[in-house]
Amino acid sequence: MTDELLTVPEVMARLKVGRTAVYDLIRTHRLPSLTIGRCRRIPADGLRSFLASRLEEAA
Repeated sequence: MTDELLTVPEVMARLKVGRTAVYDLIRTHRLPSLTIGRCRRIPADGLRSFLASRLEEAA
């Protein structure tokens, strides 16, 4: 498996949004995530897919 797993702070930095916004995206299933122990991780491919779908909506 070569997929990179990102932390919430890494996603916050990449999207330039706050913590609440990232957790809202996760809660509404617009941004895929998984829990490992007590840690939330977001697959990098999932973030790319999210961004691609947002760009399509905006076009």
